[in-house]
Amino acid sequence: MAGLTRRELAALALAAMSVRAAHAQREFPARPIRWIVPYPAGAIADVIARTIGTQLAIDTGQPVQIENRAGGNTALGAIEAARAPADGYTVLSADNGTLVFNPALYRNLSYNPSRDFAPVTLLGRLPMVLLVGPSSGEKDARAFIADARAFPGKVSFASAGTGTPQHLAMELLQRQAGLRMVHVPYRGAAPALADLAGGQLPAMMSDLAAANRFIQSGKARALAVANATRLPQLPAVPTFAELGMPRVEAAALLGLAVPAGTPPELVARLQQAVASAIHNPVVLRKLAESGVEPVGSTPAQFEALIGDETARWHPLIKSLNLSLD
Repeated sequence: MAGLTRRELAALALAAMSVRAAHAQREFPARPIRWIVPYPAGAIADVIARTIGTQLAIDTGQPVQIENRAGGNTALGAIEAARAPADGYTVLSADNGTLVFNPALYRNLSYNPSRDFAPVTLLGRLPMVLLVGPSSGEKDARAFIADARAFPGKVSFASAGTGTPQHLAMELLQRQAGLRMVHVPYRGAAPALADLAGGQLPAMMSDLAAANRFIQSGKARALAVANATRLPQLPAVPTFAELGMPRVEAAALLGLAVPAGTPPELVARLQQAVASAIHNPVVLRKLAESGVEPVGSTPAQFEALIGDETARWHPLIKSLNLSLD
């Protein structure tokens, strides 16, 4: 090394670092992946993570360790992931509540989605469905909307909680159909669906994943889907677009994110591995059976979707004066 200038030494050091980084990226993943799910075990986000994570572990030869960190409307898990090393070995299940809704619902949010995370991929979509209970006399969505419009402030609806995709989907329907209903928030979709099935409340929007067993058992009736096309699981149920309301589209979106600063090359490798696991035929079948539309988008596509969803939902949240602080 004698006789080399400082600039030449710096160039050699940079080249050596690049070689080591390239080698590490080729070997990625070389140890277990920690997958933080900000929901309790058994929740649909947990089921999706475990379904994909099992295949990911098989494909990569490395364990995928699911860690449930529920609480704070997903904030506890998000904070834990944001503090982790940006090395690609800690990932977060991040839904549209975590990445889109929470910044509009909390004035003092303990994390910043755009500052603290890098998007990896959209794992899947969970389309929303308008439901009524088995004792309801409403046979189709047009009749339900007509009756709700005829009795403003008299018809109530359940949701999985204030500011959830289920709640905002019904608020979107109200806005588009000119309705005024009474919101009854629950602590999760399961108790809301149970009360809908029991006749305590007449209607709600729910993602198909949570509602499917109620629909199949006859404890809830699907009137319309808030999706661009009819759902293969509910081929006889029309879309809101077919009913003249094309803007009523809503879904719970579940993606994967990593701590900000994770090298783009590792993000790309991680996305490729996760997308490959998603598109394994066994995983595709399990997700579809759970009411999930599998995706596996690129990081750029997922980032663009987050931006589009923010532009679409923040004005509605602000117009409703919703706050969870």
